[in-house]
Amino acid sequence: MLESLKVKNVALIDESEVTFGEGLNILTGETGAGKSILIDSINLALGAKADSSLIRQGAEYAYVELCFQVNNASVIQKLKELEVFPDEEGRVLLQRRIMTGKSSCRLNGESATGKLLQQVAAVLIDVHGQHEHQSLLNEKKHLEVLDAFCGDKLQAVKQELGAAYAAYREKEKLVKEALDEDGSKDREIALARFELEEIEAAALIEGEDEKLEADFRRMENSRQIGESLSQADACLNSYEQENARDLIGAAAKCVSDAAKYDASLAPCVESFAQVQELLQDIGRSLGHYIESMEFDAQTYTDTKERLDTINKCKTKYGNTISEILAYAQSQQEFLHKYDDFEQYKIKLQEELAQQKETLLALCQKASKIRCKEAAKLEKEMKQALLSLNFPYVDFAIEVENSETHLSTNGMDHVRFLISLNAGQEKKPLSQVASGGELSRIMLALKSVLAEQDETETLIFDEIDAGISGRTAWKISEKLAILGRAHQVICITHLPQIAAMADQHFVIEKQQDKNGTQTKLTALSKDGMLSEIARLLGSDKITDAVMQNAGELKAMADEAKKTAK
Repeated sequence: MLESLKVKNVALIDESEVTFGEGLNILTGETGAGKSILIDSINLALGAKADSSLIRQGAEYAYVELCFQVNNASVIQKLKELEVFPDEEGRVLLQRRIMTGKSSCRLNGESATGKLLQQVAAVLIDVHGQHEHQSLLNEKKHLEVLDAFCGDKLQAVKQELGAAYAAYREKEKLVKEALDEDGSKDREIALARFELEEIEAAALIEGEDEKLEADFRRMENSRQIGESLSQADACLNSYEQENARDLIGAAAKCVSDAAKYDASLAPCVESFAQVQELLQDIGRSLGHYIESMEFDAQTYTDTKERLDTINKCKTKYGNTISEILAYAQSQQEFLHKYDDFEQYKIKLQEELAQQKETLLALCQKASKIRCKEAAKLEKEMKQALLSLNFPYVDFAIEVENSETHLSTNGMDHVRFLISLNAGQEKKPLSQVASGGELSRIMLALKSVLAEQDETETLIFDEIDAGISGRTAWKISEKLAILGRAHQVICITHLPQIAAMADQHFVIEKQQDKNGTQTKLTALSKDGMLSEIARLLGSDKITDAVMQNAGELKAMADEAKKTAK
C-alpha cells in the first residue's frame, strides 16, 4: 500500500506531503489545479524519465518520495527476488531527486538505478494514465492483457519460450550464413590451410625465441665481448704494466704494516684480504670464459635463420609464440568445421529443425493455456462490462495460432472483439467503441486483472473520461469494489465517484506574495460534502446543493456495503 507521498519543488508544488489510506482514495480539483503534476511526480519516483523542466522555478532541485507499506508475503518474495528488502516495519522507500542535467534514485536509502525503481514499481503499484485506454486500440496490447490474466499458469512456459526462440533465431542465423557463404568459404579454407601448414612447418616451441635471441646477441657481438674481456683481464693480471692485483697487494701490505702499531686497522687488513681473494676469483672466471670463446659460423647461421622463421610468423600471426600457437588452434578448428562443408550445413539444418520442433511445441503449450484462460476472461469481462452500465454486451477473445506470428511470446495473435448492440456481430474495438466506452472497457479489464494479481495499489488518472450520469455511478461502484481488496487512488471530476471516497483529497492552486503554489489537502467529512457540492456544478454552494451532496454521499456509503 502507498502509505505516503512527499513532493518538493515539482512544477507549482513548493512542498507537500500526504498520507493515503486503505480503500478508495479520491483526488479532485479544478481544471489546471495540478492534478497531472501529482501523477507526474509519482511516475518520477517510479523511475520514469526525468525532465528538468519540472523543477520549480527558482529551486535547485525537485524531490519526490514514495513510502510503501508491504505486508503481502507474495509481494515481499517478489521484492526479495529483486534484492529489495522492506525495513523492520515492512516499509519500502523510493526517492528521486532531479537536478538540471542529472538525477539520482534511492531505494531504502541506498543508491539505485531507474531500471530497478521501475521493476519495484511493477510489483507495488499499477498506474493507469489519462490516455491509457487508447492503448486498447492496439491489438498488441490484447496479448499483454491476456498473458497478465493467465498469470503464473503461463509465466514458466513464456520463460522457456523466450529461451527457445532466442536459440532458434541464433541457429537460423547460422544456417543463413552457411548458405550465403557456400562460395566465399573456399578462399577462406585455402588460406587457413596454408597458414596452418606454415605454422606447423615452423615447429615452434614456447620460450625458444627468448633463448635464441640471447644466443644470437652473444654470437653477433663476440668480437666486442672478447676485446672487452681481454682488456679487463689485462687490468687484473698484466705483467707488462701495473695491474689491479699488484696495486691492491701493495696497498694491503702497507695497511698490514700499519696495523702492527694500531690494532684498530685489523678490519681493514681483513677487507683487503677478501678483495684480493675476490680479484683472484674474477681473474680465473674471465680466463676460463676467454679460453672457451669460439665463433662457430654454422651455429651463427642456423640461429639467425631460426629467428627469421620465428619473426616471420610473429609478423603474420601474433606477437608471441603463445599467440601464434593459439591462432593455429583457431584455424585448425575452422578447418575442422568446414572440412566437410556440406555435412556441416546438413547438421545445422537438422539442429534448426529440432529447435523449431521444440519451439513450436512450447508455442502450442502456451496457446492451449491462452485459449483456456481466454474463455474465463471472456466470461468475467462480460460480467464486469454489464456492471458498468452496458445494457447489452457480447465480448470475445480471438486467439489465432500461426507461424507468421512467431516471436518470443509464441505464435498467437490475440484480438478483442465486442458487440454493444443486440443483433450486431462482434467487431474489433477500434471499429465499435467510443472514448467513453474504451474507458469503461479498460476499467473492466483492470478490475478483472486486479483479482488475478497481488499489486496492492492501483492509480486511475481520470478513468471517467467521456462518462456521466448513471454510467458514472456504475463506475464509482466498481471502484469501490476494487477498494475492498486493493488500495485505489483515483483522480476524478465526477461527484458520483467522489462520493464513494474512503479518503478524499483536494488539489488546488493558492496564490501569495511568493507566487502560485499547488497544495494537496486531506478533507474532513464536511470538507468532502463541500467538494462534492462543487463537483455537482452549482455556481453557488447553497443549502439545497449541500443537501444534494449529502444525499449523494449517503447513497454512496450504502452502495459500498451492497455493491457486488
